[in-house]
Amino acid sequence: MAQTLAQMATEVLTTADGREKTALSHAHAATWFAARKAGREIPVGTASPPLRPSRPDRPELLDPRDVPKRKPGSPQGRIALLHAVAHIELNAVDLHWDIIARFTDIPMPAGFYDDWVKAADEESKHFNLVCDCLEALGSHYGALPAHAGMWRAAEDTVEDIMGRLAVVPMVLEARGLDVTPGMIEIFRKAGDTGAVAALETIYAEEVGHVAYGSKWFHFLCGRHDIDPRDEFHRLVRQYFHGPLKPPFNEEKRAEAGLPPDFYWPLADETPVKNRSG
Repeated sequence: MAQTLAQMATEVLTTADGREKTALSHAHAATWFAARKAGREIPVGTASPPLRPSRPDRPELLDPRDVPKRKPGSPQGRIALLHAVAHIELNAVDLHWDIIARFTDIPMPAGFYDDWVKAADEESKHFNLVCDCLEALGSHYGALPAHAGMWRAAEDTVEDIMGRLAVVPMVLEARGLDVTPGMIEIFRKAGDTGAVAALETIYAEEVGHVAYGSKWFHFLCGRHDIDPRDEFHRLVRQYFHGPLKPPFNEEKRAEAGLPPDFYWPLADETPVKNRSG
């Protein structure tokens, strides 16, 4: 019996090795889009995705405060930066398949699944591009410790699709639009044309992923007759731990459907527990 889309998603989530996970992700995306092109319907179905995706034994996952800081201008610093990007991309593969498998009880148009399958497919490509760059520098994914906090947003929003859309694509992935140009410049100065090309591909395609988040967030706000800006502010305050950090890439955020009045009001807020006096 052919797999449902939710079963495909769960199979990716329960595959530990990064290269194997992304190969499976590519294969399932190809199956989904081939069926769509041929006019055949793969049912979304239902599944029981794990709370946390399967992960390889390495990298060692540390509290964000314990991940060693390295100067990005040095060769080791550039390897550490690429390793961090690879880790982000692997988490993104899982995040996009998770939103497909996690919320099958909520009726959504077929375009919702098209968008997140495409995003997962692109994140799989991004992971492999960055792994290739690491290997060209004599390293590999898993050689350094990585940030353990990245899946927290998924766990916090496990029962809230609008919270998931607000925090993952519209906050975390939008942050990538802010910081990637600076990373590209680091590798351009170092003469690493392979890393520059990989990061430019990531930068161009991440705009679409943020846009998918914004599109489906607005769609659900419309369904429930909720003001999108107010609801975004409420959900980010609920689920995102800390203020949003400028400088913001306002041009790319606007291209992705994120106007300044969504994120600037959240940049000036300090969590109450961090206030003195």
